[in-house]
Amino acid sequence: MKNKKKKVSKGLVKEYKESLNYLNESKNFIFIIVGIFLVSSIFGYFFEPPESVYNQLISYIRELIQLTEGMSHLELIVFIFLNNLKSSFFGILFGIIFGVFPVIAAFVNGYFLGFVSRITTSAEGFTILWKLVPHGIFELPAVFLSFALGLKLGTFIFKKDKKQSFIDYLWNSIRIFFLFVLPLLFLAAIIEGTLIFLQ
Repeated sequence: MKNKKKKVSKGLVKEYKESLNYLNESKNFIFIIVGIFLVSSIFGYFFEPPESVYNQLISYIRELIQLTEGMSHLELIVFIFLNNLKSSFFGILFGIIFGVFPVIAAFVNGYFLGFVSRITTSAEGFTILWKLVPHGIFELPAVFLSFALGLKLGTFIFKKDKKQSFIDYLWNSIRIFFLFVLPLLFLAAIIEGTLIFLQ
């Protein structure tokens, strides 16, 4: 029994080490995604969108509020977790198409965050931003990792051995998704769901 536990423990340590090595190799893709997200969030904060886009964003926010209104604490946590899970998973999976989707998703998410921040600060002042910080402590790193992995996955097409590169990138992305992204999203859902429920 002890030997089995040791083998499992060593196996997990090995998986984490290899995942960290892959993340280190992918740091440029992480920087690109973070850069796109930050630039688009600044853009969303300082520049008002066209009226049609503005109305769509406001409509989406209202629908989201109506959808989550009346949910129990647990229901809210599950909703947030599944929503972020889909976004992160598709961010990796759809990266297959030359990494285009993760780039667009990073821009859209960043712009939306900037847009929401501008609306909330104009209504309640800059101090409200401190209340938004806990929401992103675990969620944003998970999203950044997913989009970065998706972006790198799309570069397999430019490699000499495309098939092997695709397999290696996909396997490493899935492993990191389960070892790092999922736990981060779970913690993010608990924190965000609790904060929203208590408001």
